[in-house]
Amino acid sequence: MKHPIIAAFAASAAILGCATFFLGTPALATQCQGQLVTASHYGAESGRRTADGSYFDGTQMVAAHRSWTFGTKIRVSYRGKSVVLIVRDRGPFIRGRSLDISTAAARRIGLTHAGVGRVCVERL
Repeated sequence: MKHPIIAAFAASAAILGCATFFLGTPALATQCQGQLVTASHYGAESGRRTADGSYFDGTQMVAAHRSWTFGTKIRVSYRGKSVVLIVRDRGPFIRGRSLDISTAAARRIGLTHAGVGRVCVERL
């Protein structure tokens, strides 16, 4: 007879494995030619200056990253949809997130409902 704690651990591992399978994380990892990162969207800052000196407009196809050079073009993919963005700002400044995308870009790839998600980012 198995020890109850070990049996519970094995059962939870099996459940987590099934959840990972149905959520599609491994499939996304194999399809992604760039980096898998956590992204969020922002747009309430419209009208303010970005770190590169331009004015932010949530309807533009722009992104914020902590260290990439301004003007870098990237392709962001989420659940089979992708969009090409230009890095124009710094951020996000929330632990665990690597990329902020404009509201228009988030709408185009379907990230607005979730708010935060794992996306594939490729530098172009």
